[in-house]
Amino acid sequence: MGPLPKRKVSKTRRNKRRSHDHLSLRHLVVCDDCGEYKPAHHVCPNCGMYNGREVINMDEEE
Repeated sequence: MGPLPKRKVSKTRRNKRRSHDHLSLRHLVVCDDCGEYKPAHHVCPNCGMYNGREVINMDEEE
């Protein structure tokens, strides 16, 4: 027989343990080139620019 809990875990103790399990919102910043919101430190999905350089040519993909 495997290990079992010796005592019932109270609702408070259970909820305290789960307090760090939540999801956080993504940090969005304004793109310097097109002005749309994009995730920080990622290529802009709207214009394909990253750090002032064109990383993805959006004209070819469309």
